[in-house]
Amino acid sequence: MLRRPASRTARAAALLSVAVGAALVLSACDPQGEPTPSPTAVETSAAPTPSGPVLVPEGSAEENLPLFSAVTAQVWASDQRGAGRAYIDALIAAGFEREAMQVTQDVSTVGNPAESLQFSVRWGETECLVGQVGPSTGEPVTAVLPQLAEGRCLIGSTRPIDW
Repeated sequence: MLRRPASRTARAAALLSVAVGAALVLSACDPQGEPTPSPTAVETSAAPTPSGPVLVPEGSAEENLPLFSAVTAQVWASDQRGAGRAYIDALIAAGFEREAMQVTQDVSTVGNPAESLQFSVRWGETECLVGQVGPSTGEPVTAVLPQLAEGRCLIGSTRPIDW
């Protein structure tokens, strides 16, 4: 025995009843019974709560990696993405110490933009926060790595941070 296809009217009525039922179920989820508290006083002495990662001066390099990574991503998203100074300046503004930083050259020996730019912050006696950006890297890369000899974080030639 063959089944007859349902008429358009019957099918539309079934879809409409499903939609109305779903709307009723979803409207029952609305917490209308709870009153909204009204503000009674504004506390002016409260410090604003920072949104996002913050510097933890007494913390470990691992605890400060989220801020280092956020600053790196912010500069990478700007028109200054290929300028080592922009990363250093942003890290200083975030609270990292200038004296603990290193950065590689922005341009190659023949004057082309660097394919890869590295920058770092020495953290404590044994660790470094290291960032790498550039066309050869794709998205920014940040990591906590062990310090090298003499408290350095980057291998090879770096430029002076004298601005």
